Amino acid sequence: MSKDIKIKKGLDIKLVGEAEKSVEQAIISNFCTIRPEDFHSVIPKLVAKEGSTLKAGDVIFYDKSNEAIKFVSPVSGTVTEVLRGPKRRIDAIKIQADKTQSYKDFGKFNMNSDAATTKAHLLASGCWPFIKQRPYDVIANPEKSPKAIFISGYATAPLTADLDFVLQGKEAQLQAAVTALSNLTEGQVHISVASNNSPLASMNDATIHNVSGPHPAGNVGTQINKIDPVNKGEVVWTVNAQDLVVMGELLLTGQFNAERIVALAGSSVKKPRYFKTRIGSEVATMVYDNGVEKDGDDRIISGNVLSGKQLKPDGALGYYDTLITVIPEGDDYEFFGWNKPVFDKISTSRALTFSWLNPKKKYDLNTNTNGEHRAFVTTGTYEEVFPLDIYPMQILKACMYEDLDEMEALGMYEVAPEDFALTEFVCVSKQPHQDIIRKGLDLMLKEIG
Repeated sequence: MSKDIKIKKGLDIKLVGEAEKSVEQAIISNFCTIRPEDFHSVIPKLVAKEGSTLKAGDVIFYDKSNEAIKFVSPVSGTVTEVLRGPKRRIDAIKIQADKTQSYKDFGKFNMNSDAATTKAHLLASGCWPFIKQRPYDVIANPEKSPKAIFISGYATAPLTADLDFVLQGKEAQLQAAVTALSNLTEGQVHISVASNNSPLASMNDATIHNVSGPHPAGNVGTQINKIDPVNKGEVVWTVNAQDLVVMGELLLTGQFNAERIVALAGSSVKKPRYFKTRIGSEVATMVYDNGVEKDGDDRIISGNVLSGKQLKPDGALGYYDTLITVIPEGDDYEFFGWNKPVFDKISTSRALTFSWLNPKKKYDLNTNTNGEHRAFVTTGTYEEVFPLDIYPMQILKACMYEDLDEMEALGMYEVAPEDFALTEFVCVSKQPHQDIIRKGLDLMLKEIG
């Protein structure tokens, strides 16, 4: 039985360069790079040293604060380099991939196993990092039991991969993962989809919700807020839809197959489309073979334009990302740009802006913020695009002056930085909302735990 959720507040940012629904095999990447910074609050303890030979699924490092949480290699190959930063911090582990992949055999899992056995198997096989928790938006603590688990099958971020398309034919893996997750909670597994045509809409052992509305309707944080909000002392877990496929294949075959379908999109890409690749693969093999100029003034982003991370030309796909966006760098400035009518940009204001007249128009935007950092201005704009039952301005200010009691009272336990990506986009003060929320969550994790 499905339940309907209609989101009214939000903003769809329609950009030029949406990926065509055709999948190609990406040029096999020679190197795979895993960055511990993708796993927020994890302090890595290295297991695989330089020169170590690995199979796909062998442990690279584990979390120093919880040794049960292991991080495994997406490919078989040889560790060629461990990049370190200040105080010998591990910044990246670079693996040269074998031409022919070999996999560690974890054995086919008995789907009738109890919760303890399921949890132990996911921890040992390296699938546990796919499970994140609210509060704090970090990897789930296996010692706690969630009141519910949330999966979003509805993607609304700009140019993001169409989940109905990329999950086609993966129903068996999806069902295996959902069944296993349902054993880990006394509550329900909530799956949100855009239509009944989604491969996730037919899952058993879950409650299906039909979600509609503008971005951020597809954000799992929005769905948690509307279905089962997180209060003090409660925990919910979340899993990305494509990560379910990796988990399900591990359960069914015993192999950690880190393959995923990634959308290459953006106005700087001549032929936007989908590629089959692996977690941590080099993005250059996809980006520069598809019309993006190597010496061009473009920004490569692992993820979407609102909450993704900027990559260097030799960068690697983020551990959780299923989208590579390439758009023009916004390093040019308009003379008196603030004092003339604007027809080629998106704005929620109607002051000399006209995007509201063409709600279906697609825009070719760059990275220019069109303004400088300044003090907060109270305009009411945040509330127009923020569908959570939370006061966005007040919670941002509470994070900035580090008032833990006020942060708790305003609802910090259920938010993540991505929930504030749209308020950051429309902010006339150019404040870094996502960074403010991340620092606030880190403070709460440190002081409250």
